[in-house]
Amino acid sequence: MLKRLSRIFLAPLARLLFRPRIVGRSSVPITGPVILASNHLSFIDSVVITLVAPRSVSFLAKASYFTGTGLRGWLSRAFFTGVGAIPVERGAGSAAQLALDSGLEVLNRGEAFSIYPEGTRSLDGRLYKGRTGVAWLALTSGALVVPVALTGTQNLQPVGSKLPRFARVTVEFGAPVEVSRHGSAESGRARRAATDEIMGAIQAMSGQPLAGAYNEPPPANVTERMRRFFRRERT
Repeated sequence: MLKRLSRIFLAPLARLLFRPRIVGRSSVPITGPVILASNHLSFIDSVVITLVAPRSVSFLAKASYFTGTGLRGWLSRAFFTGVGAIPVERGAGSAAQLALDSGLEVLNRGEAFSIYPEGTRSLDGRLYKGRTGVAWLALTSGALVVPVALTGTQNLQPVGSKLPRFARVTVEFGAPVEVSRHGSAESGRARRAATDEIMGAIQAMSGQPLAGAYNEPPPANVTERMRRFFRRERT
């Protein structure tokens, strides 16, 4: 109910704020499990997607947004719950898998879930290599994947700004991608091929230059460098 009310009241306000140009909205299936896989330019991307999509969309958000105290904490919880956020602890390894499992629960209920295959925001405007968690979700749940291209959200809420600004953005929904032909979720090769197909569809709409690498900060120390080297790619 809170999500429904939030969409009713916040969507018109959001449209006034960022004056979205929406393309391909009819590409999003109205019923059944669907993954909205998007490029990632700004903190506000998830809010933009969920308020312009033709159906309610859930997404992952830091657990700290739900744990504050006092009036500020209540407002934060109410807002993020209302726009479809699911609290998760961010991180690699088991934390990353728990985040994927949370997304899988949403899809298993026949709902819509948004995810950023790049993992984190692109600060230079390039499109980074997708992590294969999106393919794992699609292949495990049987959900269709709708590629999404965002343009201009980095101007709506630039890095470091706490409040959104007035800016024009474009949200383009692409044709649904069926990834089951690539193989099973247990196959690393299938996950990689499916992810690359999804990222190719995003890039075709966004026009972003390809970075050709994963988007992550440099390792802080030798231990972190070795951990990344030996970590199995899952997300």
